[in-house]
Amino acid sequence: MRFMTIYKPGVDQETAGPPSEKRMAEMGAFINEMAAAGVLLATDGLQASSKGARVKLVDGDFVVTDGPFAETKELIAGYAIVNVASKDEAIHWTKRFLALMGEGESEIRLMHDFAAFDGEEARQVGAAANR
Repeated sequence: MRFMTIYKPGVDQETAGPPSEKRMAEMGAFINEMAAAGVLLATDGLQASSKGARVKLVDGDFVVTDGPFAETKELIAGYAIVNVASKDEAIHWTKRFLALMGEGESEIRLMHDFAAFDGEEARQVGAAANR
């Protein structure tokens, strides 16, 4: 099953600055461990919201807002996509990541995948994809 973990650091990313060399080395070792275990499919960090934009569709019109955004403590700072046997295993790896970071929270979301559906749901999804 594939899960996306979405990391929110709990600190203002606009002023936090880059991670220390020690943190980068620890994160590199952790990423290598996950890759060697065969669970890590993709991961990356995101730069400050001041370098981004939000695009909304409101009543048929697009609204573009350049960053930085309010509530910077709630912004996504990174993600990982893992391929694991269960939500419990995704939680295990996420706890290890958060312990390494020392702060923040991660949301874990099951991705759409045939393995995420029971037998009947998988057949319906497959049939819809083949139309």
